[in-house]
Amino acid sequence: MESELINAIKLNTEVMFTNANIMLQTCNLDFILCDMPIWKHVYHMLHSCDQWYINPNEYTEPDFHEPNLNSLDIPSEKTLSRDELFHYLDRVRMKIMNYLDTLTDEMLYDVPSGCKSNRLSLILLQIRHFYAHLGNINATTIIETNKWPRVIGISGKSTEGLYE
Repeated sequence: MESELINAIKLNTEVMFTNANIMLQTCNLDFILCDMPIWKHVYHMLHSCDQWYINPNEYTEPDFHEPNLNSLDIPSEKTLSRDELFHYLDRVRMKIMNYLDTLTDEMLYDVPSGCKSNRLSLILLQIRHFYAHLGNINATTIIETNKWPRVIGISGKSTEGLYE
């Protein structure tokens, strides 16, 4: 079975998670963006990817989740640390990369149980959503530090350091 498209998705998804790792190392988790701290924006981004990349109807919340913790409209009593967010990033990355290992190009046309969109649409929607938030979070780092957090391109290769 051909997997040229899956291989391209894998590469882009792995690069996306590498860029998120750099973002999480460089951002100020307490910076307030649109009335919410950056840690909450990071969690929202990861939670959405965790829930929607594969099948939102067959999803289990992480153990530490509380109602509205992922909402950017509702403040939370609970806060998440950088270590907790790194752990969740790793968990989401592993889950998604393992999922991609099970797919073939032909399976991208399939509509997961209970969904309206096919697998390719769910994947593309989450990559778009993830990068929109990653860009917003990196912009806050640029505003505070006047430095550009490193963003890895399609080659997946990085030069040294966290900043461009």
